[in-house]
Amino acid sequence: MHKEFLMGNAAIARGAVAAGLDLICGYPGTPSTEVLETASKYSGDKLYAEWSVNEKAAMELGAGAAYSGARVMVTMKQVGLNVASDPLMSLEYIGVKGGMVIMVADDPGPISSQTEQDTRHFAAFSKLPCFDPSSVQEAYDMIQEAFELSEKYHTPVFFRPTTRVCHGYASIMVKDTDEYTEHIPEGFVRDPSRWVIFPRLSYNAHMNIEKRNAGLSGVFSDYSRNIVIPPSGDCRRGIASHGISWTYVQEALSSTDNSGLPALFKVSTPFPFP
Repeated sequence: MHKEFLMGNAAIARGAVAAGLDLICGYPGTPSTEVLETASKYSGDKLYAEWSVNEKAAMELGAGAAYSGARVMVTMKQVGLNVASDPLMSLEYIGVKGGMVIMVADDPGPISSQTEQDTRHFAAFSKLPCFDPSSVQEAYDMIQEAFELSEKYHTPVFFRPTTRVCHGYASIMVKDTDEYTEHIPEGFVRDPSRWVIFPRLSYNAHMNIEKRNAGLSGVFSDYSRNIVIPPSGDCRRGIASHGISWTYVQEALSSTDNSGLPALFKVSTPFPFP
């Protein structure tokens, strides 16, 4: 491990490469653009990188690679998720073999977007697990954990940084190249009962998804990044926060007296809720 001064998007890209990323594709849009550019720069010859014609095409390309066991990241901003939603909804029912992370950079404010949209709601709508990093260091570490969970449960997962995480800078600890995960895709294995979706298979898949997400609530309850800090003294107040807002809460409380501080609940996986 060594220390580097990185922008949030660069940290996300470097973390994905360290996790054994095989393919990255997406459509450019602030605040997400630098992720693909950085991954392409630091991955060497192993990674296939593509700016796709739109987010829908990127989602379909990523799905095909994930069906073959590749570790895949698809990048876009929150507005682009609307374009990609058609293949996304079927993709969750079919599932994946290789880890697939859909990085959707949300833009509260908005600072550089025509609308404000919250991907956490889209996660619940599409029944996909969602990770919500609160800092540059956490984004680097969490993206690797997102790949592991995706591959373990054979599902795409959302990774939802926001503008202040994507474009913030910090000195963080990153892996040396000899610590990177070596990932070799198995290749596509023909199995119509898994990769072809018909109504009866869709019904069974829906039931399995609901069961899995109920179980993931328990898994996320033990996830080290979902934390509860007890109140100091007899304070009966509490603050639940997430993402960059958690960082703002920490900054605000750092200048106050330690006595009478409220309980704090950090939600790093908003869906399924821990």
